[in-house]
Amino acid sequence: MISSMNDFTPWTLFVDAGMVAVLLLIGKWIRVTLKPVQQLFIPPSLIAGFLGLAFGPNGLGWIPLSTHVGTYAGILIAFIFGCLPFTSRNSGDNRANIGRIWFYSQSGMLLQWIFGGVMGLTVLKLCWPHLNDAFGLAMPSGFCGGHGTAAAIGSAFSGFGYEDMLTLAMTSATVGIIAAGICGLLVVKWATRRGHTAFLSDFSALPRELRVGLLPEEKRTSMGTSTCSSISIDSLTFNLIIVMAVALGGYGISQAVTWVMPVLQLPVFSCAFVVGILVVTLFRRFGVYTYVCPQTIGHLSGTFTDLLVTCGIAAIKLSVVLQYWLPLALLLLSGLVVTLFYVLAMSRRVMPDYWFEKAIFTWGWYTGTMAMGIALLRVVDPEMRSRCLDEYAVAYLFIAPVEISLVTFAPVAFASGYGWVFIGVCVAVQALICGVAHWKGWNKK
Repeated sequence: MISSMNDFTPWTLFVDAGMVAVLLLIGKWIRVTLKPVQQLFIPPSLIAGFLGLAFGPNGLGWIPLSTHVGTYAGILIAFIFGCLPFTSRNSGDNRANIGRIWFYSQSGMLLQWIFGGVMGLTVLKLCWPHLNDAFGLAMPSGFCGGHGTAAAIGSAFSGFGYEDMLTLAMTSATVGIIAAGICGLLVVKWATRRGHTAFLSDFSALPRELRVGLLPEEKRTSMGTSTCSSISIDSLTFNLIIVMAVALGGYGISQAVTWVMPVLQLPVFSCAFVVGILVVTLFRRFGVYTYVCPQTIGHLSGTFTDLLVTCGIAAIKLSVVLQYWLPLALLLLSGLVVTLFYVLAMSRRVMPDYWFEKAIFTWGWYTGTMAMGIALLRVVDPEMRSRCLDEYAVAYLFIAPVEISLVTFAPVAFASGYGWVFIGVCVAVQALICGVAHWKGWNKK
């Protein structure tokens, strides 16, 4: 019962939603019953995602998930960022924090591209002379960009006759997302023991309800406040349709910008965040905001996140043939080590508050996907009090053009024999970013 792009129907979405729900229920049951899972603090959404990966269309094919689950994850991100302006106390007033997370995130992205390019042209080329000059780009293509960027890079290189890059980049993305989850949770456990987390204490001190994820009656709280009479429209419906309209507005802006300037492709989730800020401003001006319940929208954001994580992991393609497993393993392992060192060292130096929460989010993003970053952030900051996503959403508006440029020009440069020139340009841009950060004081606490 695996659908293709040509036979997608509303019933396909119905079955997918039902199967994701069943996987989440199984994931919750596993979290409640298995102590090793509780000790690692693994969210049910992660468990559900790996179950979907193992038994779905990219694994054994035993459950009727369609091939569209990856698309669902991209849509759900827009809903999550559309919720943020309604739940944040002050989403865009701290320009210094936004600048710091832009400097930190952009530098980490460029570091991966520089490191991968240099590894491919030096160490790997010396050990395996038959490798293509662009071999090292498989690591940043799959790690920081995920399967989407891996597909884009692979298709571009296929046009230049290097068809193996698609396989290498997709393999990198698969390894990256698994490493993001496993290593990320181990780092979280280490950080709680060292006292680096702001909202999560040591695992051994966690009460039972936090380990199993079920609240006793005396600790249960209300999910929100009804602001609309159900005789006209249900309050939950009112808050939900606002978020859906904001996400649609973000999609419209993204499509309009692409139509006017095809080279510039703004992410839908960043556009949705901007639309949400505008809607909140208008609602406050005309007195409508008093009928919006931030707590309800916060729970909607949590729902979207759980669904996103499950769909994102289940969409991983495991049918990648590791033709160059040894050099690829060396490349990916060294990339993980360098990325982890950067995340833990630089975030502590740059971020004046909640450095570990922002570090673990970027670790998930640098090595896996946005979904994995959000999942790890929810482990250490379940109520999103660090405002990491708020600041990142604004900062990514400035990160996106650089990311698009990397994906666009890297295949052209390496296929034309200008790999070192491409790396030199990346180093120059990195130096410029560091100069701006030093001038603004963003590179020190």
